[in-house]
Amino acid sequence: MNDALHNWDRIVAHADMDSFYAAVEQLDDPGLRNRPVLVGPESNRGVVLTASYEARPFGVGSAMPMARARKLCSGALVVPPRFKRYREVSGMIMAVFSDFAPVVEPLSLDEAFLEMTGSEGLFGGPEAMGRQLKEAVRAATGGLTISVGLSGTKYVAKVASGFAKPDGLTVVPPAVAREWLAPLPVSKLWGAGRKTQARLEEMGLKTIG
Repeated sequence: MNDALHNWDRIVAHADMDSFYAAVEQLDDPGLRNRPVLVGPESNRGVVLTASYEARPFGVGSAMPMARARKLCSGALVVPPRFKRYREVSGMIMAVFSDFAPVVEPLSLDEAFLEMTGSEGLFGGPEAMGRQLKEAVRAATGGLTISVGLSGTKYVAKVASGFAKPDGLTVVPPAVAREWLAPLPVSKLWGAGRKTQARLEEMGLKTIG
């Protein structure tokens, strides 16, 4: 999309690491790369904290009971979480974010909003900002990927960051934000859980618009 700056009164980025816990495990252990990985308890009790992208085609996702995840993806490798390591890598990522934006609002260890307004002189337009941010995170972490969405509001930036995962970059100019959101399924609504999605669909609301 054209990201001409004359239509941007504000530039907000939402940056979200891709399958963060699993990606860190695959980064640290080459034997896990390109294989389905579930981060969570080694027993069948508890839930999956993160599933690698190799595991997701089997229908496995975060917060799924581990017993069910193992049935769906019998070849998955289960790795116990290492929160100290995740916090360490998160610190590297947040340091990169701070190099790009005067205001960083972390939402968790692996995602944050970045107030990029006024940074155009340093990094160029929104698309250039996003590309440089992605490259900087990859370099700082030794290869981890991040998906970035940029728009004029936090809400649209958040939806945009999930649009082309993994390793995505989606720029939604404010002037076309409503048009861009309208055809997306209600499952893309930020903050709408499965019950809310089901209720909306029962009411005949299939898309955001």
